[in-house]
Amino acid sequence: MPAQNYEAFKQEWLSEVTANNPSPTEKGNRFASKLINQWLDLNDEAAEVILCDGAGDGGIDLACLIRGEDAGEGQLPEGNTWYVVQSKYGTAFQGEDTLLKEGRKVIETLSGHRNNLSSLSEGLRERLLNFRTGASERDRLVLVFATVDPLTESERRALEFVLAMGRSSLGSIFSVEAVSVTTIFDQLSELPVGVEVGPVPLRASVSDSGDGLWVGTVRLEDLYKFLCAYRRETGELDRIYEKNVRRYLGGRRRVNAAIRVTLEEKPERFGLFNNGITIVSDKVEPNDGALGLTTPYIVNGCQTTRTIWDVLSRKLDAGGTGQDVGLEAWKLRLSRGVVVVKIVKVGAADALLLNEITRYTNSQNAVSEKDFVALNNDFQLWAAQMAEKYNIYLEIQRGGWDSQKAFQKQNPETRQFKETANAFALLKVYGAGWMGLPGLAFGKNPPFLPGGDVFHEILNRVDGSERPFSVSDVYAAYRLHALADELGFGRGAEKPARGTSRFLFYYVFVELLKQMMAYVPLPALQQNVSDSVLSLLAPKTQPDGRELAETAADLIDEYLTQGVGDNSVEKESTFSGNLNGFLKSEKIGQIGFTPKLRQLIGDYGRLLHRPSRSGEPAPKDRIIAKLKAPANSKSCEE
Repeated sequence: MPAQNYEAFKQEWLSEVTANNPSPTEKGNRFASKLINQWLDLNDEAAEVILCDGAGDGGIDLACLIRGEDAGEGQLPEGNTWYVVQSKYGTAFQGEDTLLKEGRKVIETLSGHRNNLSSLSEGLRERLLNFRTGASERDRLVLVFATVDPLTESERRALEFVLAMGRSSLGSIFSVEAVSVTTIFDQLSELPVGVEVGPVPLRASVSDSGDGLWVGTVRLEDLYKFLCAYRRETGELDRIYEKNVRRYLGGRRRVNAAIRVTLEEKPERFGLFNNGITIVSDKVEPNDGALGLTTPYIVNGCQTTRTIWDVLSRKLDAGGTGQDVGLEAWKLRLSRGVVVVKIVKVGAADALLLNEITRYTNSQNAVSEKDFVALNNDFQLWAAQMAEKYNIYLEIQRGGWDSQKAFQKQNPETRQFKETANAFALLKVYGAGWMGLPGLAFGKNPPFLPGGDVFHEILNRVDGSERPFSVSDVYAAYRLHALADELGFGRGAEKPARGTSRFLFYYVFVELLKQMMAYVPLPALQQNVSDSVLSLLAPKTQPDGRELAETAADLIDEYLTQGVGDNSVEKESTFSGNLNGFLKSEKIGQIGFTPKLRQLIGDYGRLLHRPSRSGEPAPKDRIIAKLKAPANSKSCEE
């Protein structure tokens, strides 16, 4: 990210919120939506976001449901998380009183003790009440206070009162978070050199092994207290993972099911079953059985410590005043549980040593080498090439575009980007269209993240017939993504059928395109799809490309409009009535799962063979001519 100050970043970040003089309610909605989307990395259509700000909102301005991923065979699935958001933009936030008053209002709504709600809020509350009733220990209900600037120390203490109130009424699934524009800025930048955190005390049983290395164990409860102390001082626990490659996965805070099971069922054996954690710190100062760690970072053990935080906060800070025999027995077993720890003194100047520690301490577990290559090479390479070849800013970090715009405004002599794209979103475009995975792209993120199966397949597709994945493929995905925007696919779509069918559009467009490619003939290789997309859509959408896209859009409108025609989605034998869930199925597009969709793709493909009434050649012939053009015979790499 270009170097800049926070105030410039904030001003640019808020410019979209205040554009065109919106009403106070609309301004609050824009603020909450942008902040939560960036914080939770909701750069796709898979997450369910509900806006309910206004009269009778029960204190909830926005709500978002994040469904957990399947944990794999033999493991418990991840829990689901509801985020309910209190948006406090500008003068709406008046400090501690606002937090306590609005927190109490939301808790009353979630407890079912608040009446006179709007119809939208009433429907949301019913869903939340049902969620609470059926929640397991893996599920979470998070109250998020969204503010422009970070909370002060006294305001963070007020949050602890809100947490206690909430857990007393709602149980251990309830938690509280505070998110601000500063949170996004911090995710884009490391702590400035010279800014210290701490020292934060960590009580541990360790031996000084020399060369700035301490090795030993720390009791689980003491590690939890360390994390609590760090969060109190910084206001954000995620900052402690800034040097960890896994932090790239974003703010959804996935936890490891196996680690959770050990903590809940056999906490006393945690040290036997877990690989341990590594902490680096600018300074390490022993003091009466504890170590004072200045500006500490957890560089290995993000999943471990996040799960410890999650489980222990639920059980130790649930807010109940009664006596639970089972819980007391668990606490006794917990007191015998430890985690192996390595603490390394790494000064601010030891960047190379820090990178080596991060790499090698992660190499033995599920973090693959591809994670590091992606973060330090591929994404950055694509960003540089997209800028150089197409003058497009490729965003590889949440909030990066806001940061870039602020930098451009402060430095008008530098390159001035006007177009932007999100790298992760384009990988999902590619997966949905080129690889025929619209349901997977709509429903899941991990397969497309560094280390995921689809990500690995995209970047390692060389089989003798395909060229390596390159910036041409990224640019082709960008052009198709932009076309979907033009046709009104995505959240807020005017046509209901297009609200949740963005990824299906990518798939259908490519399937129709492949039919045209067969007449050239061009083998249906992914590299040929990219070249063909660029022939029709770059540097801007050509009329023939637009016609192909509108055909795909019309197909989707017919397919998803229930009660219309013999090939609508409701006629699929596999359709249960839940359209959102159906479109997230990994089998979407397969003939055995969606024969009606396949029938429509064939029918609409044949429609492209018909000459126009004006006597012009059929769309098929015009598209084929474009695909045969000499410019298309050259690789986009030249």
